[in-house]
Amino acid sequence: MTCPYCRSNDSRVVDSRTVNRDGSIRRRRECQACQRRFTTYEYIMTQPLLVVKKNGQRVAYDRQRLEQSIHIACNKRPVSAQQMMDAVSSVHQRIEDLGQPEVTSAQIGDMVMETLKDLDKVAYIRFASVYRAFEDIGAFQAEIDQLQG
Repeated sequence: MTCPYCRSNDSRVVDSRTVNRDGSIRRRRECQACQRRFTTYEYIMTQPLLVVKKNGQRVAYDRQRLEQSIHIACNKRPVSAQQMMDAVSSVHQRIEDLGQPEVTSAQIGDMVMETLKDLDKVAYIRFASVYRAFEDIGAFQAEIDQLQG
């Protein structure tokens, strides 16, 4: 594992534990060169998965993109890192539970929205504003009204 600080490839595992029900493992590592510690996560890939985008293009599923989207939506919100990781794991598990070799970006977006709706309403609106690409303030207000109602 490459150290993010000094780029050395010599590190040792200090602590290892299962994080979520999806079998992900959190490893605490120490670099043998600079003695700094860092955390890595390992995830089991069951089968190659393709995401079909709106334009029909197929790209490899990337869990990090899912993590990034949820982190951006939850930025500066009272949502802990563990809650965000749980949300990512929940969506990831639902994608795998589909058992399909391909999933549409719309399906993933809907799953993220459902998860964020339960986690934090502001994060939900932030994600929805990008995902649904609201054309005007009326569409944005309609989404807020639906959330309140």
